[in-house]
Amino acid sequence: MPVVDNRPSVLSEDFAADPYRYFAQLRDQDPVHHEPLIDGYFLSRHEDVKRVLTDHEAFTTQTLQVRAEPVMRGPVLAQMTGAEHTAKRRIVVRAFTGRALQDQIRVIRANAAELMAPFLPQGRMDLVNDFGKPFALNVTLDVLGLDRRDWRQVAAWHSGVIEFITGLTLTPERRRDCVECAEQLEAYLRPVIEQRRRDPGDDLISKLCTTAIDGVTMTDRDVTALIINVLAASAEPADKTLALLFKHLIDHPDQLAQVRQDPDLLAAAIAETLRYTPPVQLIPRQAAQDAVFAGTTVPAGATVFCMIGAANRDPGVFTAPDAFDIHRPDLGTARSFTAAAEHLSFGTGLHQCVGTAFARAEIETVAAMLLPLLEEVRYSPGFRYQESGLYTRGPLSLSLDFTPVR
Repeated sequence: MPVVDNRPSVLSEDFAADPYRYFAQLRDQDPVHHEPLIDGYFLSRHEDVKRVLTDHEAFTTQTLQVRAEPVMRGPVLAQMTGAEHTAKRRIVVRAFTGRALQDQIRVIRANAAELMAPFLPQGRMDLVNDFGKPFALNVTLDVLGLDRRDWRQVAAWHSGVIEFITGLTLTPERRRDCVECAEQLEAYLRPVIEQRRRDPGDDLISKLCTTAIDGVTMTDRDVTALIINVLAASAEPADKTLALLFKHLIDHPDQLAQVRQDPDLLAAAIAETLRYTPPVQLIPRQAAQDAVFAGTTVPAGATVFCMIGAANRDPGVFTAPDAFDIHRPDLGTARSFTAAAEHLSFGTGLHQCVGTAFARAEIETVAAMLLPLLEEVRYSPGFRYQESGLYTRGPLSLSLDFTPVR
């Protein structure tokens, strides 16, 4: 009798509909899952994922040359090593911390207030499409110092960039269309970069153009790649995390009531949302040499996909991992937005996401503004919840009813 392989394909529609259903099976029975169609290895155990993300010599970011560089229009921070990486990372981190971050929080507040205003008297809002998506993009444009009137056009180019990076089975035609989006975005940014070099302001592009650390400065190609990187990294997870946070709190009314009563619990609720349903589900690396995981050899040169959602629910690390619990003792809220976090939602090690402080400020600021305004928040009648995405994942919409604000 032929052997039937009933292991789920990570690329199947069933898996895409609800990957969380399959994570335990993958961790227990198939921790080094191979997908022949894309010749990629998917790792689901926390210890394996952490090993890949922290051993940057054995598992390189070489794969980004193919997966990201064509649409970033240049190498991104994660591809750099040594002194260049250290200096350029410091330039970017400086642009997202300290006084710069305080200025950005003011931009976050202003954008959130403006976008919320028309919906508050109505008592109904789609937290994803009415608020989250335009909010994340507007804040990013303001921080970069780009004209917000261009947001629809930038959003269209940006979606092509995201599709290229996150699409695992794109046709050659789709790849060409996505690269064309990136080329048009690059052409739009070129005169802006030239102008900021001549006449810098307080915005992020000006800082990237004018800051030098240890004699290292950014070339135009570096700046372009970083701007596109910032657009992709800050606009994608923020709207998803915000919507997921509200979904989980609405689904757990006792925890929602506790967060309302004690605003200090909000950071824990956000950290648990990131652990429980990370917006970035896959982080790719390339094996520099043969590597053995759970008795299976991943050959040198192979692409390894770290399954963040599966690692974040590994019972070897988290007690009752499939429960949403803002009080869990193994979360470590204070560490949750640092490289020492137990969850791996921002990556970890040398290439941990540089925008973590900004992402935290963005989500915390907006959630703290929304919670007191959305009294008796609940799903709108007839609303059906749906998520999508294999590489990045979040709700398609989140229609909420609440007490109208007079």
